[in-house]
Amino acid sequence: MKANDIRQKSAEELQSKLVDLKEELFNLRFQLAINQLDNPMQIKAVKKDIARVKTVLRDMELKEAAAKATEV
Repeated sequence: MKANDIRQKSAEELQSKLVDLKEELFNLRFQLAINQLDNPMQIKAVKKDIARVKTVLRDMELKEAAAKATEV
């Protein structure tokens, strides 16, 4: 997942994507624990995607807060 793709989504879409990614990470960790994970690098990729989504969500929150601060 690219950062540009993430930035084009709304906050609600990003929240649902974050839930999906966390669920996927849980499943990958479970597969790792029972030795059924084919590619352990998937865990690293999902963690990075989670970080990207959280970063964009936080950026949106800060921009919204700055917009409210300038209105007052």
